[in-house]
Amino acid sequence: MEQSAAPTDLEGFLRDIFDAAIAAVDPRAILAPYLPQRPKGRVVVMGAGKATARMAQAVEATWGPCEGLIAVPHGASLPLQGIEVVETAHPVPDAASEATAVRLLELAQGLGADDLALFLISGGGSALLAAPAQGVSLADKQAVHRALLRSGASISQMNILRKQLSAIKGGHLAVAAHPAQVVTLLISDVPGDDPAIIASGPTVPDPSTIDEARAIVGRYALDLPPSVSARLASGQGTPSADHPVFGAAQTHMIATPMAALRAAQACAKALWPDLSVVILGDALEGEARDLGQATAGITQSILRHGAPFSAPVLLLSGGETTVTIGQTKPGRGGRNSEFLLSFATHAPEGVYALACDTDGIDGAGTNAGAIWSPRVARQGADLDKRAFLAAHDALQFFEMADGVVTTGPTHTNVNDFRAILIPADAAL
Repeated sequence: MEQSAAPTDLEGFLRDIFDAAIAAVDPRAILAPYLPQRPKGRVVVMGAGKATARMAQAVEATWGPCEGLIAVPHGASLPLQGIEVVETAHPVPDAASEATAVRLLELAQGLGADDLALFLISGGGSALLAAPAQGVSLADKQAVHRALLRSGASISQMNILRKQLSAIKGGHLAVAAHPAQVVTLLISDVPGDDPAIIASGPTVPDPSTIDEARAIVGRYALDLPPSVSARLASGQGTPSADHPVFGAAQTHMIATPMAALRAAQACAKALWPDLSVVILGDALEGEARDLGQATAGITQSILRHGAPFSAPVLLLSGGETTVTIGQTKPGRGGRNSEFLLSFATHAPEGVYALACDTDGIDGAGTNAGAIWSPRVARQGADLDKRAFLAAHDALQFFEMADGVVTTGPTHTNVNDFRAILIPADAAL
């Protein structure tokens, strides 16, 4: 049987499958079937996250103008008919994060048994809504966020600690809405798609404990403000899972990292039918540079031994890596750019790779991530990749090598997206 020809533009091929992944988790296309029947009483839409503005648009496209309040990162607002949008800070909360969280709690507390609290939650909500627990100040919470971001802790570990220091996370927001009907629609940006971890679970019961939070502090030797240490020592935790609001609440996961990866796989097969497309997993974690080096090692094995796969092959993966800064003053870049620079440092010639955050923002920059190809390799041939990697300055490297991928906010968020393309003619 005649083999199908490879696409002529392999960089464009990687961009196309990334676009397909994003389209598959666009709330406008997927949210409506998860909406409950509209009740006779008030409908109040509340929430926070990088995808929440698009989720709110999808709600109003079905129900018309709605009452409500949502928080999104700066620059992620979208026009809505009735729901108010407030921009707050990410990844470190600001005064607007605190004020908006307080307003949401007050809005939820005003609901009755005939009303519906529709919560729209996606990744990023932990910073966008910051209502410190009693005795903890916003400045203290900011210090904890910064320490966690530098520590190398996973997103799950970060959110376990954040919940113990909050008056809105860990189920507090749902408790505030009792006795209203509570429905939560979620877009997952965490490995395992755990609702209690996404945005620190403001509307679901918290299975973690204060002892786990203390253990995370010890493991990463976090230097905490005295008020935070006192809060953790007090033993006050998050609401009990036995609270009646949780027994009647509905929670629906409307988009996940695996959904995006499967869409990318289908797109790749449509564009290149004879290409092997393998999903390595949707929950790959660890240090970004370590995963980059390990992935390059798999690439070398494929070309050297034809194992575990034979070229040509496309390797897809998702999850959320971490970047441990330590005491070094970092350069510019996020975990996807750092992953890709580490991969490029160890990868064979002739391979292609793309690593981007599905929300369109890698770290604190304005780029989604970066792309690697023979063209980018030539552009960066005179640059010292290891030096840029040591300085956590991956974005500068890819800017100089013309490998930056910029999409702007995508208004969805299902974590990192990585695609490694190994053509048959790549060389060790």
